[in-house]
Amino acid sequence: MSAFASLSALIRALFALWALSLILANLFGLLLAGVRRRYLFAALALVMLVPSFFMWQVIFDLSLAVRTGAEASAVCQTLGGLGWVWWLLVSLVLTTGIALLLAYNTRYERNAISPNSIKTFLDRMPCGVCCWLDNGRVLFSNICMNDLCYRLTDGPLRDGNLFSRRVAGGILSIEGQMWRFACRDITLGGQRAHEMIASDVTTEYAKTQALERDKAELSRLKRELEAYTAGIDETVRRQEILQAKVNIHDEMNRLMLSTVAAEGEDAETLDKIFALWGQNALLLCMQADQTSDKVEVRRIEELAEAVKVRLVWPRALPTAWGEEQRGLFYMAAKEAIANAAKHAKATRMTVALRQTDEGTVCTFANDGEMPAEEVRFSGGLANLAHLAAQEGASIAITVGTEFVLALTFPAENRSNG
Repeated sequence: MSAFASLSALIRALFALWALSLILANLFGLLLAGVRRRYLFAALALVMLVPSFFMWQVIFDLSLAVRTGAEASAVCQTLGGLGWVWWLLVSLVLTTGIALLLAYNTRYERNAISPNSIKTFLDRMPCGVCCWLDNGRVLFSNICMNDLCYRLTDGPLRDGNLFSRRVAGGILSIEGQMWRFACRDITLGGQRAHEMIASDVTTEYAKTQALERDKAELSRLKRELEAYTAGIDETVRRQEILQAKVNIHDEMNRLMLSTVAAEGEDAETLDKIFALWGQNALLLCMQADQTSDKVEVRRIEELAEAVKVRLVWPRALPTAWGEEQRGLFYMAAKEAIANAAKHAKATRMTVALRQTDEGTVCTFANDGEMPAEEVRFSGGLANLAHLAAQEGASIAITVGTEFVLALTFPAENRSNG
C-alpha cells in the first residue's frame, strides 16, 4: 500500500482541498448549532473540526517540506507514512459526520419549534405583530408590521410607544386598505411589555358599511310602514263612523216619514209610532252589539274594499251556529283582513269552512308576504284568541305558500245557540 507522502502533488492537493472544505463545513455547523442553542451539536462540530484542521495542516507541512527540501516534523513524517487508504477513510468518516450533523440541524429547524421557526412563521403571517417594553424598545416586529410602519411614518419601527400613539384611532385607512390595530399588555420574563396586532379588515369594513346602509333603509321603510298602518286604521275608523252615520240617518228618515204619514190618524196609531221611535232609539244604542248577518257581511266587504283586499268567502254561515259563533267568526274575518293589509301587503283573502273530526274549521288565507320571524299573538290576535278560548274555540296560524289563520269550533260547540 502506498504511503500518503508518496502520492503525487496533485492528489495531495485534492486531499488538502477536501480537508479545507471539511474545516469550513464544521465551522458552519458550529455557528448554526450555536445560534440555535443546540450545544451538543456545536460540540460535535468542534470535535470534527480539530482532525479536519490537523489533516489540512499535515498536508500543508508535507507540501512545504517537499518544495523547500527541508525535513518535516516527526508527526508529519509519521502521518505521511501511513497508507493513503487510511487518509481516505478518515476523510470519508469526517465528511459523513458533518453531512449528518448539517442535515439534522436543517431537519430540526423545519420540524421543531425554535425562536427562528417562530420568527419565520410570524414573518409569513398576513397580519402585523409587534412587541415592545415600557420604554419603547421594540423586542420583535414582523415584516408586515415593519411595512405598515414605513407606509404610515415613512420610517422604520424603532419606538413602540410612538407608533402606538400614531395608530391610536384603532382603524386606519392605509393606501386603500382598512387596518385595525389592537394593543394589549403582556408579561415577558417577569417584565411588563406591550403587544400590538394589525389585521386587514378591508372586507369586513365594507360589509359593515353595507349593513349600516341597509339598516338606515330598513328604518326608513319601517317609518313608512308605520305611517301606512296608521292610515289604514284611520281609514277603517272613518268608514265605520260613516256607516254608523248612514244607518242612523236612514232610520231617522224612515221614522220621520212614518210620523208625518200618521198625522191626523187616531191615537192608537200614534202610540204605535211613538213606541216604534222608542224601540228604534234603543236599537240604535245597541247597534254595535246587535247587528244582523247582512250588516256584518256588508261591513266586512266594505273593510276589504277599503284596504284593497279582494275577498273570496261564503256569505252564508252554518245555520247551527249561535250568535257567539257568528260574532267570533266575523271578528276573526275583520282581524285577518286588517293584518293581511297592514303586515303582509296582501291583495287577496280566501275564507273557507270545512267540517273535520275536531269540528268546524274556518280558514282565512292571504297571498301576502310571509313573516320572517315567528308570529306572536299580540294586539288584536291576542284578544281574538282570548275570546275564542272563552267560547271553547281555538286560533292557529300556519305559514307556508300562504299565510293561514285558522279558527276551529269544537264538535260539541257546533250545536250551541
